[in-house]
Amino acid sequence: MYDVLIRNTTVVDPIGKEPSILREHDIAILDKHIVAIEPSGGPTAGVAKELIDGSGMVALPGLINAHAHAAMVLLRGTAEDVSIETWFNEYIWTMESNVTPDDVYWGAMLAMVEMIESGVTCVADHYFAMDRVAEAITTSGLRGHLAPTMTGQNASAELSAAADFAARWHKTAGGRIRAWLGPHAPYSCSSEFLREVAAEAKRLQLPVHIHVAETAEQVQQSLARYGVTPVRLLEQVGLMDGQLLCAHAAHLTPEDIDLIAERRAGVAHCPKTFLKLAAGIAPVVELRRRGIAVGLGSDGAASNNTLDILEQMRLAALLQKHQEHDARVLPRGEALAMATAEGARALGQAEELGRLAPGFLADLILVRTDGAHVQPVADVIAALVYSVRASDVDTVVVDGQVLMRNRRLLTLNKEEIVREVNARAARVSERGHGRRLMAYE
Repeated sequence: MYDVLIRNTTVVDPIGKEPSILREHDIAILDKHIVAIEPSGGPTAGVAKELIDGSGMVALPGLINAHAHAAMVLLRGTAEDVSIETWFNEYIWTMESNVTPDDVYWGAMLAMVEMIESGVTCVADHYFAMDRVAEAITTSGLRGHLAPTMTGQNASAELSAAADFAARWHKTAGGRIRAWLGPHAPYSCSSEFLREVAAEAKRLQLPVHIHVAETAEQVQQSLARYGVTPVRLLEQVGLMDGQLLCAHAAHLTPEDIDLIAERRAGVAHCPKTFLKLAAGIAPVVELRRRGIAVGLGSDGAASNNTLDILEQMRLAALLQKHQEHDARVLPRGEALAMATAEGARALGQAEELGRLAPGFLADLILVRTDGAHVQPVADVIAALVYSVRASDVDTVVVDGQVLMRNRRLLTLNKEEIVREVNARAARVSERGHGRRLMAYE
């Protein structure tokens, strides 16, 4: 007997430029894994604890959000149409000084609602009070790669707290939670602190998730301060000796790209944030040409306004075509892979996430394609990349557990969560107190 059997759906497995498309197939799930994908009515037509009719829908691997600050949904819409310096100094780091661990929990819970409803099944989160985010992940049923943010202002205490977090949470929630170390960035952390993080990552055998080269100014500051680019600095302090996820990486030299490729670091590409803050666009085409794993991230909702990876996928493809003056680059199949299989590769889980194939973890979504904005479906992959909306996600499964079915959330109380967040919003967004976490210079 299967745990879940999805019947008569179109199965899309994004494995490169030309994804596999299997029409009228069944997907059988047992013990958290996909165990069979067969033509409908075949051997999989046996008994299951839960049957789902996938007729008229497309089954995809769950979308992977490779870089987020989930709880920043608390600050959605509070810092609009300002420079990046103003965004940090006068808004975000001022408002974040108000945020309590309970605020982080409820913000993360709202983010879980939004991500489930938009088909995201796994998130790489980088924020403060990460224990509360882990609690939200556990309750929601989502998968989380969680990195407590560290700035090095109190180095020993931050490193100790991060190690304790890993001891409490790494591979918990049935294996859905993975702990990472999360130094903020080369511009906000000293090289000495980054070296300590690298040593701790090696001792604990944990990967590292860090913001890198978000703006051209950050690269110039690194050259002036250290005589090397931010990417080269990460190599010098030892952070590239282990698994590394580089968030943003919008301003890279050819030598930086060589180094990222050589050390097999992953990149999280967040195009909407780049556009909104006028920060520049990462050279995704060149990164992919070099074999670098490039996943898609939402960043925080304070700079993106949504956690919608379908939107990031669309923007990523269109922006690269625009940047390269070539409509042929980053074709639709590659864009879909960035939202799924490539995101899994960037997070170091390519052997078990990001594809629909027997043996892979049962993280998948069913997407409706019957909306007027999608019809007629002349090309399934084009429909998914350029037409489908987040609201077209019908069903979400993670680790074999159904988290949403027919747009109905099964693990979270949306009304309670929205009420709690709105009750906290005015206090969290207050800026007249004169405090801020850091200074962006």
